[in-house]
Amino acid sequence: MAEQISMTPELQEYVTDSSLREDDILRELRHETAGLPGGTALQVPAQEGQFLALLIRLVGAASVLEIGTFTGYSTLCMARALPAGGRLVTCDITDRWPSIGAPYWKRAEVADRIDLRVGDAVETMEGLLADGGPGTFDVVFVDADKANYPRYYELAMELVRPGGLIVVDNTLFFGRVVDPACTDADTEGVRALNARLREDERVELSMLPVADGITLVRRKDV
Repeated sequence: MAEQISMTPELQEYVTDSSLREDDILRELRHETAGLPGGTALQVPAQEGQFLALLIRLVGAASVLEIGTFTGYSTLCMARALPAGGRLVTCDITDRWPSIGAPYWKRAEVADRIDLRVGDAVETMEGLLADGGPGTFDVVFVDADKANYPRYYELAMELVRPGGLIVVDNTLFFGRVVDPACTDADTEGVRALNARLREDERVELSMLPVADGITLVRRKDV
């Protein structure tokens, strides 16, 4: 069986041409976001947005929690994948960036499915837990500040239902996780979560070496 291949620009272009289905609304939001400071680095790639939508449908999710909205490209991808009456709670520390995505959510006719919460993500998650109790969500997508990844994960484990899915973005963190010279809080946060996941018997997991690293975590049924 073949080993992991290196993704050359030519192969990346082939993958995009062969599988990406990005309509005008998504494309326009992605292009507007790319023009912002740090926009390209902070926004999920179009292929990842499409992958998230597929995961939502595969799980049969009706309730999704997103930690880290930015301009809402991934928010839009996931909201579109929800069934009628589905709900996506997305949280960000500021409404500055989500306000850019909001008109696109409206154009895509999914704004009524999206519940934006502005404030500290830990406090938002604790509030959701207090209001709705454990097991409220089918899917949790974590893509916020990396230093707090371990805290987000433990709260996500309480908020996701048994058999539900936690998707963690940036688990390779630009390759910094294997560089011993990188000891900043964000890199250490990602390393700590990756080590915790490896030993957590409550879950099944797979780290995918695509984009900046995506780890799929299924909370076991028992």
